Amino acid sequence: MATTPLALAARPAFARHETFAPRFGWLHKAYLQVSENNDVFLRDDATVTLGVGKNMVNAIRYWSAAFKLTVEYPKSGNSRAFAAAPTWEARWLLDENGADPYLEDPASLWLLHWWLLSPTCATPAWWTAFHLLPSARFTEPELTELIERHVRLAGWDGAVRASVEKDVDCMTKMYAPRKGSAASKKQVESAGSFEDVLDCPFRELGLLESVDPGHKAPKTWRFTSAARTSLPPAVVAYACLDYAAQMGSGAGSIAVARLANEPGGPGRAFRIREPELAQSLEMVCDQHPELGISEAVGQRALVFHRNPKELAWDVLDEHYGRVRDRGCPTREEWLEKYPQLATRPAQRAAAAASAMLEEAV
Repeated sequence: MATTPLALAARPAFARHETFAPRFGWLHKAYLQVSENNDVFLRDDATVTLGVGKNMVNAIRYWSAAFKLTVEYPKSGNSRAFAAAPTWEARWLLDENGADPYLEDPASLWLLHWWLLSPTCATPAWWTAFHLLPSARFTEPELTELIERHVRLAGWDGAVRASVEKDVDCMTKMYAPRKGSAASKKQVESAGSFEDVLDCPFRELGLLESVDPGHKAPKTWRFTSAARTSLPPAVVAYACLDYAAQMGSGAGSIAVARLANEPGGPGRAFRIREPELAQSLEMVCDQHPELGISEAVGQRALVFHRNPKELAWDVLDEHYGRVRDRGCPTREEWLEKYPQLATRPAQRAAAAASAMLEEAV
């Protein structure tokens, strides 16, 4: 029996990124190509089409699925080859008429970060680091051992240590500015050097930094506690409502303390404390009559008077200038175009894992 929240939040998938953290332009490129060719990742000319090497083709395929921007499904019948379809979220965000196709708004990176960690998460090492690490500071061996322990508690087959180590290395590459770069010499919330962000745009979020551990000590990292000045209240509110929907809260309320402190919640994902989270929610509630903050016996709660998932998208869509009013198809219309998206999430996750595993052998 699983005794860790990781078992419900993620699926066992390790070292599928070919050691590459997501690079600038990859997700937009993946959306455009998958929209035109559902088998783009399987084609012999995939390297030419995507303009990258073979290992990077595999990495783009993995990251686009991990961010919930593509879904993989059997190409035909009992075929062991898997094609891909773009999700409605990918259309909403990355289409040329979408919210932010070139990810110019830092809000989009925070949103993608939330989607990456949301169930069913395809990056269990990332989920463990953000949600289950007992302290903000860690060494790579410490995080590796923590991930292995929760893999055992989840009842999964033991992950190969080398694969977990690759995930830990990739996670730090994804979020922490490289030592000696302009970003590492500035305040954590600065954008850093152009080269550093181009290598991986998620470093712009300022979530992780390297720490000088002293002479001969192992490499050490720390989740930062600086103010998240690039994190808009609308994205915080979206994540809180999305989490409430995941928890099955329905039309009602959810304690702000839960949002800030529970594994899987926005507080841990964004590494923000309860006062900052509550402040962001209050700013959004002032503009949305269907949202409010209640307080009883010193406990604050986010109150919503409609389906939290629907409200989440209303808040987010408004932040981006009402994308759904600019020719964006509805979810139902998108599903008619890509019926493969109707496959149950658990089946999609299993199919994707099977496909990538078979092709790696």
